[in-house]
Amino acid sequence: MSALSSVVRSDAGSGLAAGLGAFFMWGSLVLYWRPLTGIPATEILANRVVWSLATVLPIIWYTRRFAEVRAAVRAPGTLLRITASALIIACNWCLYIWGVTHGHVLESSLGYFINPLVNVLMGFLFLGERPARLQWAAIALAAGGVLWSVVSYGHVPWLGLSLALTFSLYGLCRKTVRVESAPGLFLETVILTPVALIWLIVLHVQGLGHLSSADPGATVLLMGSGLVTSVPLLLFAYAARHMRLMTLGLLQYLSPTMTFLLGAFVFHETVSPAAMVTFACIWCALCIYTWSGLRALRPQ
Repeated sequence: MSALSSVVRSDAGSGLAAGLGAFFMWGSLVLYWRPLTGIPATEILANRVVWSLATVLPIIWYTRRFAEVRAAVRAPGTLLRITASALIIACNWCLYIWGVTHGHVLESSLGYFINPLVNVLMGFLFLGERPARLQWAAIALAAGGVLWSVVSYGHVPWLGLSLALTFSLYGLCRKTVRVESAPGLFLETVILTPVALIWLIVLHVQGLGHLSSADPGATVLLMGSGLVTSVPLLLFAYAARHMRLMTLGLLQYLSPTMTFLLGAFVFHETVSPAAMVTFACIWCALCIYTWSGLRALRPQ
């Protein structure tokens, strides 16, 4: 029994380390994209897709998971859902890259703070899940924060809402497809790569591409975009299998918190009083949401 418990503790410890690594990488990703300011977000996205495929392909080959890929392609409706998830995550990536490279780091972090609450709403609308009263209260409080932003600024924080919506839709698509993280990412990049390659070739022919530019730093960052995309996803997949889901849910706030702190104190984006009210509503909503989850787990 002691040997079994030590194995369980070891798995939990490695899962926690993988989860921390994944969310830390996602939270600091803004530091990776920021030096690419001046390069169009669509070009960065195209490089991210192509180099992600180049990164994931050897992993699929080495781990001998092509059977999972073939099974996913042959399953009725699976390829259609994977195509939808590929298009949605491409939109999410492009929006995030555009936000970071155009000085909207704070609003980008807002999107990922809202994301857990949008997930609850998606579960209610599409999966028949019944949120608890405290979860409804959290959603209402978050909506109030967004409404305050609209009243104060006179416009909807479209970037944050779009990031939250696209990532929640992506999660919904992947939840309905029984494909693991690595084979799923491989299929998504395979689907997106032809368009991405054509776009990069067009830019190169027109002399507008930055991959072979005189700036070696930009070239290295563009080529490394596949690595910084794939590694945290694989770490997250490992963490999800080796730790409690509630703990993983709490860890997800690490990423937008890091992004918020980087936007405020490293990139010196203005945090207005109205923005602080919006973020305060979101943070309070997340506290209520987390407390609701902890209460649900208490009898267990």
